[in-house]
Amino acid sequence: MLNHRFVSIAALFLSLVFLSGNFAAQPNYDESKVPNYILPDPLTMQYGRKVTTPEQWTKERRPELLKLFEEHMFGKATLFRTGNTVFKTRFEYLSSKPVYDGKGIQHQFQIVWYRDNDEHRVDVLAYVPKSEKKVPAFIGLNFMGNHTVYTDPDIRIPIIWDRSKGTCAPGKENDRGLQAHRWTVPLFLERGYALVTAYYCNIEPDFNGGYRHGVRRFLYKEGEKQKPDEANTIATWAWGLSEMLDAIEHFQDKLGIDPTKMAVNGHSRLGKTALWAGAIDQRFAMVISNDSGLGGAALIRRRFGAPVQVLPEQFPHWCCENLNSRFGKSNPDVVSLPIDAHQLIALSAPRPVYIASATEDLWADPKGEFLSAFHADPVYRLLGTNGIGGVTEMPPPDQSVGGIIRYHVRTGKHDIVEFDWKNYCDFADKYLK
Repeated sequence: MLNHRFVSIAALFLSLVFLSGNFAAQPNYDESKVPNYILPDPLTMQYGRKVTTPEQWTKERRPELLKLFEEHMFGKATLFRTGNTVFKTRFEYLSSKPVYDGKGIQHQFQIVWYRDNDEHRVDVLAYVPKSEKKVPAFIGLNFMGNHTVYTDPDIRIPIIWDRSKGTCAPGKENDRGLQAHRWTVPLFLERGYALVTAYYCNIEPDFNGGYRHGVRRFLYKEGEKQKPDEANTIATWAWGLSEMLDAIEHFQDKLGIDPTKMAVNGHSRLGKTALWAGAIDQRFAMVISNDSGLGGAALIRRRFGAPVQVLPEQFPHWCCENLNSRFGKSNPDVVSLPIDAHQLIALSAPRPVYIASATEDLWADPKGEFLSAFHADPVYRLLGTNGIGGVTEMPPPDQSVGGIIRYHVRTGKHDIVEFDWKNYCDFADKYLK
């Protein structure tokens, strides 16, 4: 039996914080209160037909699951698709310079979305190790601005959005390198990987109504409401990651990055984003989710950790209105939801995927994240891979396990640290190099 249980002061404190925020439902940190549940089979079509061949998965079941996730969780991104957009895109290269005693090159470039006389710019920062050939890369969004990734005074400082207040202000000089511990640029350069990142609120600010200040302002007229199944903020961030990949393809010779060997990654809400980006854009060669929790790698039906009501109550802009309507009630309808997190992970098959948790991050349900990886295994097996490598039990802390689906639960809090990145690099060594 999978009986690992983690109890921490941090988790109890977190529950008190969220309870003080007037949530309608309390988080559950008691395994005995996890309800009995039946997961939807990733290899059974919505109306009961079994999927028994790779061709059926590719041509029938995978498109069906994508449509279900669009309709019930992330929303349809049809307005962004080629031919449907009312705005255009161009890429502008800005600068380069040697860093870390010449071990790498720092690049800055921009994605520019424009319509008529209005334009929206996203700064992208890249670190690339010196190499005679193009290198693989990790690509992901950051929470506090590119200037917080490294202390270099030439990194452009963005306008920073306060997601709790919905206001913005110029970034601060003294915040340079503030989150360098989360990005470990020297590690990537030493291991032969590039790192590409952009400030997530630069694509769209992280609060309800933030779309009016991001790229989606081009898509809706003043006062126009989006449909219940249209893409919301997580889907917009995920689309932004694909646009970053487009830019890398455009500048690949200048950057020295191989766009066919990109590992899309994210932490917390950006881990949810990375999973969806990997699902909808199969150009990403590897997918990494770090502490993504509810709406990401954690099984929704377990009802452990964050209550499902947290999505419509506190983060209504993340997912589509169809999901908010389902969960925004005292007795949310989880049972009839035709999707769950193991199917989200399976949408990356047969590409390598890494799911990671932290022992003190009960809000994100570490056990539920492992179980999602475990229950994605049949799809990977059908497609000819070793799946989760025969692992049947959740591993002890700080031990990486699995096959082309890999998992670890790190000792510590809700964060991404060097231990995580070292394991991701080890994983990439096997599948990207």
